[in-house]
Amino acid sequence: MGTRRIPEGSRFAGYSRLLSGSGSAAERAAAVLREAILDGTLPPSSWLRETELARELGMSRTPVREALKRLAAEGLVEITARQAAVVARMTLEDILEVYAVRETLEGLAARLAARHRGPDHLRRLEGLLSRMERSEEPSGLAALNLEFHRVIREAARNRYLERFLAHVEFAVRRFGRTTFEVPGRPQEALDEHRRLVAAIAAGDAGEAERLAVGHMRRARELRIRMLLEP
Repeated sequence: MGTRRIPEGSRFAGYSRLLSGSGSAAERAAAVLREAILDGTLPPSSWLRETELARELGMSRTPVREALKRLAAEGLVEITARQAAVVARMTLEDILEVYAVRETLEGLAARLAARHRGPDHLRRLEGLLSRMERSEEPSGLAALNLEFHRVIREAARNRYLERFLAHVEFAVRRFGRTTFEVPGRPQEALDEHRRLVAAIAAGDAGEAERLAVGHMRRARELRIRMLLEP
């Protein structure tokens, strides 16, 4: 299909790779805008004007309009009464709701992963643990942590669960600061991950689920503390 390029000088110049490959123009526009929202290029409360976005993406307004509708359905964009679009904000209530859902879904993913995991999944999880041991930056640990949980949901071999958790990950990426900034959390999380991998490797579905739920509850506690303390 060829490589599409975003116009030089656009805020989205670094996302040209997302315009390559298959998919409709609306799907590709949504991919670019989604990633720009998740990594903060488009911060919360930013107005999203179709004409301006179309120019910066090098496409017409129609696919941009459809892309905004898709992102609104994902909760990343809000459409106002006047049909204007704005990047949605994350409130404390939003964060608590995300953790409530994530706790249950990650527990289920761990349970299913213990039943269906393959040698490649275990190898990748062990590799990620090694990389987390060597990482010292909270942002780097946060990225490895997301990848760790992606492997678990992939090992669960449930397409619907993987899809739901992908949307949860979108929300988590919008939290901003990471709980790995809390003193002692990196080592604590690494220990929690090690026990979880051991349970999955042993095929102990009940223990894997229990550990995953506990891991998420601890992350929620730390997130609330970060939000409430100065």
